[in-house]
Amino acid sequence: MQTDDRRAADLEELGLTNYEARVYLALIRRDVFTAAEVAREAGVPRQRVYDVLEGLIRRQLAVLHPGRVAGYSAVAPDTAVERLIEQQRRSLGRLERLSSELARELTPTFDSGRTHTDPLDYVEVLRDAGDIGERFARLQTTAERELLSFSKPPWFTPPENLAGLEASARLHAAGRTVRSLYSREVLEDPALVEVMHLFVDAGEEIRIADELPLKMIIADGSTVLCDMPDPVARDSATTSLCIRHPSLAEALALAFHSIWDRSLTLSEALKDRQPAESGTIPSLEASLEILNDGSSKDEEPDASQA
Repeated sequence: MQTDDRRAADLEELGLTNYEARVYLALIRRDVFTAAEVAREAGVPRQRVYDVLEGLIRRQLAVLHPGRVAGYSAVAPDTAVERLIEQQRRSLGRLERLSSELARELTPTFDSGRTHTDPLDYVEVLRDAGDIGERFARLQTTAERELLSFSKPPWFTPPENLAGLEASARLHAAGRTVRSLYSREVLEDPALVEVMHLFVDAGEEIRIADELPLKMIIADGSTVLCDMPDPVARDSATTSLCIRHPSLAEALALAFHSIWDRSLTLSEALKDRQPAESGTIPSLEASLEILNDGSSKDEEPDASQA
């Protein structure tokens, strides 16, 4: 039975259906079969066997013997196989001609499609925080010349931003530019100030702006990733756009440098913040001076008593 299954599979490779292969293998076992007999022998449903036999006759693999009860017999296997191969050759020839004509007809449409550009195919919309973080990390990792960024809460990546640290060190070592502008509110977080010092040590230039309009990073003067906070939804809802457009990147870089030029360095901002924090509490020296001045006035003799 396994041998018949293998032979049937081989005949199917040559173009027969499973039923045709099984009926042909049954027919070669005897000189003549009736339809009912070959159906039983091949294990093919009787209502299907007539269609199968007609198919084999059309393929010239079986012969009909008319009579009161029609009989059927198989052609010799070597003849049958040769006819199947010839049919495959003719079929392959037709397919080759068809494929050549089809390729010729489709090529102009394909070529014209290469010149068509979707007006927004350079814009990618990101709404998931994980996707935003992954794209941010990838921009830093693949940057070759320059990274310019506006940084402000809320953060979509861990504050330590290992990809950013590695990018800063790599670009700085190659003499490239890595600059970040942070909003002043970050100075309220000592842990974040520590992280910023790590970036400075890695070679990144950092300045502190009074206010930033949005979060943004510009990579190599060609790609921009910026957030677009939803003005209606909850505070944390945001959509980020990744835009590959050198002209837009150039315009936003001008805005970046405009704010950069009027912002304080990290060390300047930290020094500037200290007097503001202590200004409401008089120093010990100032307090003593005020007390001494008061005591001196109380001890001064009255001129009318002199």
